[in-house]
Amino acid sequence: MLAMVLVLMMSAALTGCGGSSKETAAGGAEKPITIALSPWPGWYMWYLVEQQGLFEKHGVNVELKWFPVYSDSLQALATGKVDANSQTLSDTLAPVSKGIGLKAVLVNDNSNGGDAIVAKPGIQSVKDLAGKTVATELGTVDHLLLLTALEQSGMKESDVNFVNMTVNDAGPAFITGKTDASVLWEPFQTKAVTEGKGKVLFSSKDTPGLIPDLLVFRDSVVKNRKEDVQHIVDAWFEGLEYFKTHPDEAIKLLAEKAETTPEEFKLGLDSVKLFTKEENVQAFGKQEDYSSLAFTAKKTADFLQELDMISSIKDFDAIFDSSFVTGQ
Repeated sequence: MLAMVLVLMMSAALTGCGGSSKETAAGGAEKPITIALSPWPGWYMWYLVEQQGLFEKHGVNVELKWFPVYSDSLQALATGKVDANSQTLSDTLAPVSKGIGLKAVLVNDNSNGGDAIVAKPGIQSVKDLAGKTVATELGTVDHLLLLTALEQSGMKESDVNFVNMTVNDAGPAFITGKTDASVLWEPFQTKAVTEGKGKVLFSSKDTPGLIPDLLVFRDSVVKNRKEDVQHIVDAWFEGLEYFKTHPDEAIKLLAEKAETTPEEFKLGLDSVKLFTKEENVQAFGKQEDYSSLAFTAKKTADFLQELDMISSIKDFDAIFDSSFVTGQ
């Protein structure tokens, strides 16, 4: 799925801009809140919100900024070049550990099969990966997914021949037979299955809540433009309602934005679980399992700290602001 922010980026980010306030643009109009997004099925929904005029309906000026390379959107948020970004929980932890103030205000979706271990047809189970070459990118959510699958099968990373490779490279490596298995996110996963004659051994569908995708703001924006942030969250939920009542029309629009066919886009969208307001309230709650963002953050932070990819985080609760989904 989505690549982890490199810790080396964070030193530059610390000197970045402090975020937005109620500034005005030329002509006296209020500056738009900029929301970054990149290729992931659930995040294309922002275009539906925009196309249906829901930002304007809720009285908020928003500019969507497209980043073809996901890691560029992470750096843009960390350095204050955008006000908010659509990003994974795991990719939020590195900048927070370096003192960059970020707030997650909304769960867009959870990966629900969109990240998976794809293996050669002869490999029947995770246990069959013992001694086999398995590729994915070190420190990413897909690396975490691999370790989770191995642990559930009573195995460790040392039981496989792990190869550190970007997901962009791990997919083609599997298709050309250079790896026995690769851990991939969409659309690389589907290509590996179809073009590489692979099979899914284990996916994020087997670990609900492990990979949440969030709307994350600069902390200063949340403080200075709280009403606007609320309007954005309200517009998102209204966009989801529109999607439910006009699925064919919405998928056609989103497929055009993704430059793919409606059939292919729907296939990708089926690999994520879009979160309702009620599911958001639960995610911001205090459960001792992966249905809770705070629990998932702690588990993910442990994983990243073992890899020396982040420093310690003292207050996980400070990352999350539930008020925009609970209304409190």
